[in-house]
Amino acid sequence: MFRHRSLQKELLDAEHIPPADLFQNLRELDFINHWLGGYGISFDALKRVLQKDKRCVLVDIGCGGGDTLKRIAHWNRKAGYDLDLYGIDLKADCISYAEENLNGSGVKLICDDYRQIYRYLPQVDMIHACLFCHHLTDDQLIELVQFALNNRAVLVINDLERNPIAHYSIRWLTGLFSKSYLVKNDAPLSVLRGFKKKEWLRILQAAGAKCFSVRNKWAFRHEVIVYGNAD
Repeated sequence: MFRHRSLQKELLDAEHIPPADLFQNLRELDFINHWLGGYGISFDALKRVLQKDKRCVLVDIGCGGGDTLKRIAHWNRKAGYDLDLYGIDLKADCISYAEENLNGSGVKLICDDYRQIYRYLPQVDMIHACLFCHHLTDDQLIELVQFALNNRAVLVINDLERNPIAHYSIRWLTGLFSKSYLVKNDAPLSVLRGFKKKEWLRILQAAGAKCFSVRNKWAFRHEVIVYGNAD
């Protein structure tokens, strides 16, 4: 079960989810991500990539309810980087939730496929993906890396390690405490759709990336940074 990535689709990937069910899912995912330290992985990666004297346009792809962007905006109040934050997601209900969630934060939102981002923005310096990539196939991930490389954007990925301890722990925890059928089904499945480090290396190499890093992080996460290729 843990040797290969699961190909089973998550319930969250369905086209039509009742908004109340979706919103309950988003609230619980933010709680889980916060208390397991998941957001800190993104903060650490941003500190390694951002420069104090350089403006950065950051787009969070598959932004969902905007919780990652909300946490980044709050973190940056102390960090002090010159950040323009955008979120893009295909689901209109997610964007509606995010608009309320991010009210007053200065974050701008777009409802579309991430591959259409340059229809809205002339420049993107960083593409950020938190718990988005495990929803994609390997071929789609290669396409994402190549999209970033071709547009000279740094790609920062924060996603799940496929690990039996992580799988059984989150299945037990969500079974006990979650009120969302989406979370109960998708949280353990997400781990099965997660990655081994060697799989990330294979994906990055297949995409033609040359300057990158892949790090194991607590708790059962990977931090992937693709810096772009030198000419």
